Amino acid sequence: MGEVVKDEYQTDYVAGQDNVNPFGLDLHNWVFPVTSVIVVLFVIGTLIFPGESKALLDGAKGAIINNFDWFFILSANVFVVFSLSLIFLPVGKIRLGGQDAKPEFSTMSWFAMLFAAGMGIGLMFWAVAEPVAYYTGHWDLSPFNVTPETPEARDLAMGATMYHWGLHPWAVYAVVALSLAFFAYNKNMPLTIRSAFFPLLRDRVWGWPGHIIDVLAVVATIFGLATSLGFGAQQAASGLDYLFDTSSGVNVQMAIITGVTFVALISVLRGLDGGVKVLSNFNMVVAAVLLLFVIFAGPTMAIIDTIWVTSSSYVANFVPLSNPFGREDEGWMRAWTVFYWAWWISWSPFVGMFIARVSKGRTVREFVTAVLIIPTLITIVWMSTFGGSALDQMQNGIGELAANGLQEVPLAMFQMLENLPMTAIMSFVGIVLVLVFFITSSDSGSLVIDSITAGGKTDAPTAQRVFWVVMEGAIAAALIFGGGADALGAIQASAISAGLPFTVVLLVMCWSLMKGLTHERKLLIQRGELT
Repeated sequence: MGEVVKDEYQTDYVAGQDNVNPFGLDLHNWVFPVTSVIVVLFVIGTLIFPGESKALLDGAKGAIINNFDWFFILSANVFVVFSLSLIFLPVGKIRLGGQDAKPEFSTMSWFAMLFAAGMGIGLMFWAVAEPVAYYTGHWDLSPFNVTPETPEARDLAMGATMYHWGLHPWAVYAVVALSLAFFAYNKNMPLTIRSAFFPLLRDRVWGWPGHIIDVLAVVATIFGLATSLGFGAQQAASGLDYLFDTSSGVNVQMAIITGVTFVALISVLRGLDGGVKVLSNFNMVVAAVLLLFVIFAGPTMAIIDTIWVTSSSYVANFVPLSNPFGREDEGWMRAWTVFYWAWWISWSPFVGMFIARVSKGRTVREFVTAVLIIPTLITIVWMSTFGGSALDQMQNGIGELAANGLQEVPLAMFQMLENLPMTAIMSFVGIVLVLVFFITSSDSGSLVIDSITAGGKTDAPTAQRVFWVVMEGAIAAALIFGGGADALGAIQASAISAGLPFTVVLLVMCWSLMKGLTHERKLLIQRGELT
């Protein structure tokens, strides 16, 4: 008779024990007070001392990149290898929610929601700007120091762009999402980051070690969100200036953040079904319309060719781009890849929790396969459509990008659309899409942060969610104000600074998740529920 395996991952902890004060805030642990103080002090300090704050952010960014660039890149590689291994290991048969659990959504609806999680301000901001930057050697940087504006530069521009938006970011999200889903649905633990560390810390996760983990998660998430919101404000301001000559300066960007934050507050007060769900569905329709318009109104055959070029270049350069050592293009790697990995890592609690909430009933193998592959394939089409159209225009000497190169990063998408029919209408559609992504990111992000700071409750007080919506907008505004003309640099510095400590959290999370899955498999085999 085999060894009897006990379920060691059971706890008496009850998530979200009510301790709501007269201000309508859930303060049952010190995660909310600590994170709120950190955020408020950052906003106030940046607004009062913008020059000093920018110098501090730049210093932190430089120190982290110079000393930890290898750490970010190797860690991202670990997440890819770990996630792919789960597809082939025996633990892949484990079903989230128990072996009898049924998926809550159809496969097509689930795929659509994964796509929604992958879409965002970032894809709108960088889909044109990034390939053009690599192709032209913008900032005197290009992947592998390729000669700008050559056929080789065009192919590598698409492959390197896809490298930043493909398996690596989605592997980061898969680690967080699977950890949250497994411990919440299979072990009935709170839907919060600390639960993923129960196999290592046991009941200490409900004490100060767990508080520290959740504080790091909240700080990483809110600065990751602020990064995206800052990009969105810059792009919306540039688009409005392009169409209506409104100026795209700091004041306009701050006004956009204020207005969008107000709309996000309304969405929060309407609740999940009446707010973010409605806006998300609207987003999907508008994004699909814009994508199809560019495909059929733009250089259709060139876009189809670019899809193949992007895919093949991505595969061919995957390993060389993943190597942090002995790179001749170290400047490019640090300016682009390290920033992206830090951004994805800081953004991962947000996307991870969203994916976890819609994935109950899926097997680990099914979950990881879908989370890695489906968004990557869709992103190849998106990047090839927008980036490929821009590069085709440049190679044929068409438009502002061909004449002057990448002068303003936030304006790149509108300069590409300028050479297609219905320019004003589709540029306005693009602005609307950026703004609605802005709203849904702020609203959804506040739900995630609210859940973490409330110990895993999904119905924490509305006042608390309102606080986080305001703070997300305030941080984005503070970064833009403090960064001034170099707001993009300040935004990138915040993501890199927040991403470093949370990278360590994610690496330990991989270990803890594997312990949990291995133990669960032994239990299921003993019960005869798994072979």
